[in-house]
Amino acid sequence: MELAAESVSVRFGGLVANDDISLSIASGEVLGLIGPNGAGKTTLVNILSGFQRPHSGAIRLAGTDMTHRKPGAFARAGIVRSFQAVRLFRRLTVSENIEVGLVGRGLSRGEARRQAFAMLSEFDLGHRAAQPASALSYGEERRVGLVRALALEPRFLLLDEPAAGLAAMEAEELKRAILSIRDNRGCGVLVIEHNMALVMSLCDRIHVLGGGKTIAAGRPEEIRRNPAVRTAYLGSTAA
Repeated sequence: MELAAESVSVRFGGLVANDDISLSIASGEVLGLIGPNGAGKTTLVNILSGFQRPHSGAIRLAGTDMTHRKPGAFARAGIVRSFQAVRLFRRLTVSENIEVGLVGRGLSRGEARRQAFAMLSEFDLGHRAAQPASALSYGEERRVGLVRALALEPRFLLLDEPAAGLAAMEAEELKRAILSIRDNRGCGVLVIEHNMALVMSLCDRIHVLGGGKTIAAGRPEEIRRNPAVRTAYLGSTAA
């Protein structure tokens, strides 16, 4: 299965945020989306998840045109996105934060509790299940946010800067969690991220934006060596 943007463009007044961009994400792969601030990354993810309609071009899921559907239709089709702010229900327990999504899918409260604990345990968070979300460390909040998204059974998971503010060890834990989602659930994952060490070690492919346009696309080593990328984003002296 593939989620694809086909020649999408978006304008905000006189500003062209996305200009004729095409990319695709396959099931079971991690695609990195990088570029300097203002490159159009979040706008593109908004398009891929139904929160923004392109002025031209199309979004297709396994060949089905999704372009003019609402965000709820994208979510029901299995396209789930996270936002930069996790925003857990801090007065609920960690488990209850997951149970909300499971009950929303039609599970009984008891079954939701069982599945929530199993999912939290899968990501080394089972010991936190009965604790209030307010007791979590920042890195744990980020991983609970991933589990909450998985409760919606995504086919494609779109993550907007999931490692923002994380220490090196926390970023490594997040990386293992994302790889587990790819390997054990067959989910396609798109990651917007500025942590280049994480991007280069995590992603199967990388798509680079600059000024709303595609600069380059390819495997991590190809992107690392690309002169246009080094100049526009990584810096001309990047290793």
